[in-house]
Amino acid sequence: MRRNSSGSVALVAMLLLTGCLVSSPPSRLHHYVASAATGEPAIPALPASRPVRAALVLLADRSAPDSAPVLPEEAQARLAETLAAQINQGFPITIERVVNLGEASDGAPLNWIEIARQQGAEYLLVTVLSSTEQEYPVSLFLGWTTHRQPGFRRDNWSLAEAALIDGRTGELLLHAEGRAMATLDSPTAPGISQWYPVIYLRPQDLERRIWTPTYEGAPLTLRVASMDQAAKRLAGNLQRAWVDQRDLELASSARP
Repeated sequence: MRRNSSGSVALVAMLLLTGCLVSSPPSRLHHYVASAATGEPAIPALPASRPVRAALVLLADRSAPDSAPVLPEEAQARLAETLAAQINQGFPITIERVVNLGEASDGAPLNWIEIARQQGAEYLLVTVLSSTEQEYPVSLFLGWTTHRQPGFRRDNWSLAEAALIDGRTGELLLHAEGRAMATLDSPTAPGISQWYPVIYLRPQDLERRIWTPTYEGAPLTLRVASMDQAAKRLAGNLQRAWVDQRDLELASSARP
């Protein structure tokens, strides 16, 4: 009976955690790209000419409640390079350049036709980065099993959203997102650096531990690790969204 109770508690905890991953942070893409909300009608046909040569436009959003600080410009540049490399690897979209528009805190719409003209790009892959954080007290254990120590856990939920936009018309052609969560455990008292601070990628990779070089830089390392996972999932989900949309087009054209 006790074993069943423990299993039920674990299941409830996992469902709650999964729910947080789905809802936090809230989507921000629709603030910047028209018709990017879930449940919109069918998207226009994908470009016939392949590969689709596009500029990757990066935007960091802080307009949601409890938004975490945005990544430094250098970290955003590395993230954009990684995302571009993943998309360019056997994908119908080819990223030719990266444009970083910096931080946005008001969710104001942008003129993508004008931005495409300025960049000399036929298509734009607009990517919006956002994350939320919360910190709360927990009991940490030295050696992972004994000697309990008071400390704090910081949860970070990261979201990377992308929309493929026709630079001539401003139409949304395709969109996808990638979500990730990571946690940072830090003791109240320093001096136990062989165990803490430590970052876990939750809930999918609890065995992997990421140690931070300093206590002061630990929150930034947390945000970078979490957003990196979100960007990797975005690249995969964008490819799946392309395949799904292409399948719909083929099925529609085959109908009598």
